[in-house]
Amino acid sequence: MAAGAPRIFVSHLSGVAVFDPTGDQVGRVRDLVVMLRVGQRPPRLLGLVVELATRRRIFLPMTRVTAIQAGQLITTGVLNVRRFEQRPTERLVFGELLDRRVTLTETGEEVTVLDLSVHQLPARREWEIDRVFVRKGRKGSAFRRAKGEALTVEWSAVTGFSLEEQGQGAENLLATFEQLRPADLANVLHHLSAKRRAEVAAALDDDRLADVLEELPEDDQIEILGKLKEERAADVLEAMDPDDAADLLGELPPDEQERLLSLMQPGDAADMRRLMSYEERTAGGLMTTEPIVLRPDATVADALAHIRNPDLSPALAAQVYVCRPPDETPTGKYLGTVHFQRLLREPPPSLVSSILDSDLQPLDPEAELPAIAGFFATYDMVAAPVVDEAGALLGAVTVDDVLDHMLPEDWRESEFHLDEEVTTDGS
Repeated sequence: MAAGAPRIFVSHLSGVAVFDPTGDQVGRVRDLVVMLRVGQRPPRLLGLVVELATRRRIFLPMTRVTAIQAGQLITTGVLNVRRFEQRPTERLVFGELLDRRVTLTETGEEVTVLDLSVHQLPARREWEIDRVFVRKGRKGSAFRRAKGEALTVEWSAVTGFSLEEQGQGAENLLATFEQLRPADLANVLHHLSAKRRAEVAAALDDDRLADVLEELPEDDQIEILGKLKEERAADVLEAMDPDDAADLLGELPPDEQERLLSLMQPGDAADMRRLMSYEERTAGGLMTTEPIVLRPDATVADALAHIRNPDLSPALAAQVYVCRPPDETPTGKYLGTVHFQRLLREPPPSLVSSILDSDLQPLDPEAELPAIAGFFATYDMVAAPVVDEAGALLGAVTVDDVLDHMLPEDWRESEFHLDEEVTTDGS
C-alpha cells in the first residue's frame, strides 16, 4: 500500500472480504493482531486473522496486504494456510482491546474503547494503531448501551493497554529491543541464557525471527530451530533468505531436513534442495534464488519499481537481471545485467533490453570462494549473476554472503559492540 495511506478504523475491517491479485476471494477478516509496546508507544499491527471458506483461520501478515479499499482487502496472493495460533506477545484487537475500560491520562476518567484506528507509517511497510475512539460514562451492557460523550484521542492519551515497564518476561524484553537491527538483536540473543533465548525466539514473529537467525552463529541457529515446533520451524525457514536457509538446513541430520522440507511450500522446498546440491563455498552454494529478474520487454520504470521494494537488501536492489521467459530461477536464457545507476540515467519508457551490460561474464555455479572474491574485487561489484552451462540464470551472489564466508568463524563475537546492556538472568 502506498505511503501516506488514509487512517482506517478497525470496525470497518470486520468481515471484509479478502481477495488475491486475480480477484478470487480467499476469505474474510475476523480479527487484527497487534503487538503492544512499553510505555505510550503505539502498538504495531502485525497482521490479520483471516477465515477461509473452509472455516480455518489463518494469519495474514500486513506485508502481504497490497490494498485496502472499497470494503475489500487485496493480498499478494501468498498465503500460509496453517491454522492461526496466538503467541504470548500478540493481542487480538476485536477479541481483547475493543469494549475495554481504559483511563484518560489527563483527567483520570475511565472510558470504554469503542474503536481503534490504524495507519501505515510513511515510506515504510509497517502499520500502527494511532488513535482510540472512546465513550465516557459507565460501561453499557449487552441490552443497554451506556450514554456519554464520545471522542477520539491519541493512543498516548489513554492508559490501560500498554505493557508495564517491569518484570523480565520475553514480552517486555522484545518491546525494549524492538528498534534494534536484526544483527544487534542477534547479538543480544546470543548472550542470553538458553532458556531466555528460547522464550524470546518463540515470541518473535516469523519474519523478525528469520532476520535474526540469519545473523546468529551456526550453533545458536540450530539450537533455536530445534526448540520450535516443526511447522513453525518450516515457516521461519521459508521467511529466511534462501541461501541462509539452505545453509542452516544443511547442518541438520538428513531425516530432520526431510521433515522440514516436506512441511514447506513446494516452490520454497525446491529452491532449498537446489541450493543444497552445491558445495557450500561455491557460487551455487552462496547464491540466493530470488534476485530481480525481468523480461526483455520490461521498461526502466518497471525495473525501478522492483528495486524500490523495501524487503530487498541493498546488494540485491543494486541491479536487475534480464532473461527470456520463464522469469523465475532457473530462468530462460540470461541476456545481461542492468545496474541501478544506469536505470537512473535512462528515460522511464526505455526498454531494459536496450541498456544491458552483457560484457560482464557471469559466475559459474561451481566457482569457488577465492575466485568469487576476486571477481567482486576486480569489477567493484556488490552482486553477481550465477548462470549454468545452458545459459539459464540460477541466482545471484551478493557481497555480504562472500564476506560471511571469508571472515573468521568467530567474527560475530569480536566485532559486535552494543551501547545498551541487557539483563540475562532468568535461566
